[in-house]
Amino acid sequence: MSGKIAASLANAAAEVRFAGGGGHHLMIGPGEPAISEWAAAGLTLPDLPTMRRYRIDRVTAQLATQGYDGIIVMDPMNIRYVTDTTNMQLWVMHNGARYAFVSADGHVILWDYYGCDYLAAHSAEIDEVRPAIGSTYFLAGPRYAEQATRWTNEMIAVITEQCGPNPRIAVDQCHHVGYRLLEDAGVEVGFGQEVMELARSIKGTDEILAMRCAINACETTMAEMHAALQPGMTERELWALLHAGNIRRGGEWIETQIIASGPRTNPWMQEASSRVIEPGDIVAYDTDLVGAYGMMVDISRTWIAGEGRGSGGGPTAEQQHTYDLAYEQIEQNMALLTPGRSFRDLTFEATFPDPEHYRHYSCLFHGVGQCDEYPEIYFPEIWDEWGFDGQLNVGMVLTVESYVGPRSTAGSNEWAEGIKLENQVLVTADGPELLTHFPLDLQL
Repeated sequence: MSGKIAASLANAAAEVRFAGGGGHHLMIGPGEPAISEWAAAGLTLPDLPTMRRYRIDRVTAQLATQGYDGIIVMDPMNIRYVTDTTNMQLWVMHNGARYAFVSADGHVILWDYYGCDYLAAHSAEIDEVRPAIGSTYFLAGPRYAEQATRWTNEMIAVITEQCGPNPRIAVDQCHHVGYRLLEDAGVEVGFGQEVMELARSIKGTDEILAMRCAINACETTMAEMHAALQPGMTERELWALLHAGNIRRGGEWIETQIIASGPRTNPWMQEASSRVIEPGDIVAYDTDLVGAYGMMVDISRTWIAGEGRGSGGGPTAEQQHTYDLAYEQIEQNMALLTPGRSFRDLTFEATFPDPEHYRHYSCLFHGVGQCDEYPEIYFPEIWDEWGFDGQLNVGMVLTVESYVGPRSTAGSNEWAEGIKLENQVLVTADGPELLTHFPLDLQL
C-alpha cells in the first residue's frame, strides 16, 4: 500500500478502514468453493503483487518503445490492468467516473468515484488516489464542458509535474473537450489503446496462473450446466446457471448472452431467449466470461439436449457431419499457434469449410486476457478490407474459433442447425498449449 493511501486510511473512520482492509472483496479473495476446487485440481494461485508489478512494467516498456511520457486510461479494462482495482466495472463503461495515469517511470495515480479511495488499498503499485471528475451528461448535465475543463486542468497539472515540458501523452479514450484542451495546452496526444493492447498481449507467469484458475471455475460451472440441461427448460434458464456458477467461484461478469438452441443456432449470434429447448435440439453457447481475478474465459461448446434424434439416439447424421467439420477446424487451426508465425499466415493457412455452403464466424482467432484482446485474425475474404499483420509471440493467449452453419438452398424454408466450438490456447516456445480441457463432444 502506498504511503499516501495508508495515511488516508489511517485517518479515516473505522468502517472505511475496514472496507479498505479486511472487508475488501479482493483481499477476501475468491473463497469457497473455488479455493478447494483449485486445490483439488492441483492449481497454483497467482502471486497478485507480482502480477501487478509485471503489468506496470509492461506498460512502461511500451511507453518507452513508443516514445510517450505517460498514459491516461479511461477504459475500465485498462484501469484494471494498471491498478488491479475494480469499482462498478460495467457501470463505469458508460459513465466516465474512473480513470488513471501512469508516467513513463511508473508513477501511478488513480482517480476513483467519490468516496471510494479505499478501494485501492490492496495495491502497492498505486502511488496516489484522487476523487474523479465526471463529465458525462448524466454526471454533469449542462455543466459538462465546465467539468471537462476541470478534469483537463487537473490532468495538465499532473502531466506537468510528472513529465515536464512538451509532453507526449497517450490517451486510450476521452471526452472531446479534454482532447481539445490537452492539445491547446501543448500536450501531444497519442493513441493509448495501442499502448495498452500491446502491453496486455503478452501474459506474465502469474496472469497465466490466474487464467488457469478462472478456466477451472468456468469449466466446473459448465459441467453443472450440462448436468442440468434437459428438454423443457428455456435457453435463459440454462444460461442463468453459467452466471450463478461464475459469481459463486469469484468471477465478475459475462460480456454477452450468446446461447441458442435448435433453429436459433443458424445463423449464429442469437442471444438467450425464452425458447423452450426440445428433445434432440442442438444447444450451443459462447461463455464470454470474465472470471476469477478478472481473467476472461472465452470458449464455446455445443451439446445435444436429451437422448438425441438420431437412429438409436444421439445426433442425427446432419448434426454429426456439421459437428465433424467444426471439430476439424478447431483441431487443425490450433496447431498453427506457434511463435513467430505471422497473422497473415494464420489467415491464409487456416482450415475452414467452404463459405459458399457453410456460414462461418466473424474471425478465425483472437487474443484473450481480461477480455477479447489484440489481435483479431480475419478470414481471407476480408483480409484486404480488415486484415493487419504481426506475429505470434511466446506468452500470447488466443482463442481458436469455429462456427459451421449449413446454408439453405435459395428459396427453401428448410434450415439446419449450426455448431459453435472454441478453445483457449497459450503460445509457448514448444508450440500451442491447450488451456481449456472441457470435452468438445456433443454428448458427454
